[in-house]
Amino acid sequence: MKHHAVLAALFLAAVSAAPAYELNDTHVHVTNYVQEGPSAREFLKTMGDKVGRAALFGIPLQQTWSHENSGDFAPTYYLHTDAPLYYYSFTDAWIATQYLALTEEERARFDPMITGFNPADMYAVDHIRRVLQAYPGVFVGIGEFTIHKEFVSAKVAGDTASLIDPAVDRIFDFAGDVGLIALIHEDMDMPFAKQGAEPAYLAQMKSLLSRHPKTTTIWAHVGLGRVIRPVQGSSADAAERHPGHLEIARQILADPAFKHVSFDLSWDEVAKYIVATQDTAKRMAELINAYPDRFLFGTDEVAPVDQTQYLKVYKMYDPLWKLLSADAREKVRKGNYERLFDAARKRVRAWEKTAQAE
Repeated sequence: MKHHAVLAALFLAAVSAAPAYELNDTHVHVTNYVQEGPSAREFLKTMGDKVGRAALFGIPLQQTWSHENSGDFAPTYYLHTDAPLYYYSFTDAWIATQYLALTEEERARFDPMITGFNPADMYAVDHIRRVLQAYPGVFVGIGEFTIHKEFVSAKVAGDTASLIDPAVDRIFDFAGDVGLIALIHEDMDMPFAKQGAEPAYLAQMKSLLSRHPKTTTIWAHVGLGRVIRPVQGSSADAAERHPGHLEIARQILADPAFKHVSFDLSWDEVAKYIVATQDTAKRMAELINAYPDRFLFGTDEVAPVDQTQYLKVYKMYDPLWKLLSADAREKVRKGNYERLFDAARKRVRAWEKTAQAE
């Protein structure tokens, strides 16, 4: 009995000493557009006692350094040059190597994602499958991968990705069968769109999501971007024909056909819209409070070098956090991540076990 009492005391001491993490991060890139960034162990130090778990992925696109375009200036971001981007599949092996170099305790804080595939390629599914087979026990999702993204999509070498491409359906089908979370960047609208019109890509995106009800999907940035600003409804018949951005999100959240879809609140370029005024923060908070199980937080930081930089976006959302109910705040910052990613871990590991037995 004394032995059991000692073990119980040690367990309680360990629990009490464990850090009370403030958030989990569903969206962070540990490498940049030239595949540079901190190691997974270094990134753990950046997470510190603030971030409990993070989806671990880089950026699937490599920026070309074309001397003809930028001379001796070496671009590290897609806005630095007109040279093309290309898919860099080795990113998945690099992420897996970083993850496997960690201890079991350290690995528990990461959920690696497969990103190094071209969504315009019918063979993309084969890449995803091979990565799972080469690194069993590692990956739990795919993404962030991109279909439409302002200033990026047009720079990608090769065929242009499309929401109506059967290659994308194959990816979503496979993710649903395996249990992989799909984190997708899809701009709801085109850059500098005319306000009052229906968002350019909304119908196609809704069609894609409705075709794949078995695939747990996270729509990054609530469909917004650097210049993809919130859609404004038409003044005459907003509710019927062209609802505003939050109403569009509300309709998706209320529709049972999209119960497998969540949104992430990530990127400082998106935060600037949400917390622009007290009213914008209030209206977003009302939506989240009404659907607290359907939102997750992500920083969308790229290769952060320190905790101050890493948590900048999290701090930007302070006005929003204050307006959420205690339940919604806990779910958005931590609980929804744990629920979705824990379920994905279980399903993907089961698929891997079955695949190995065949």
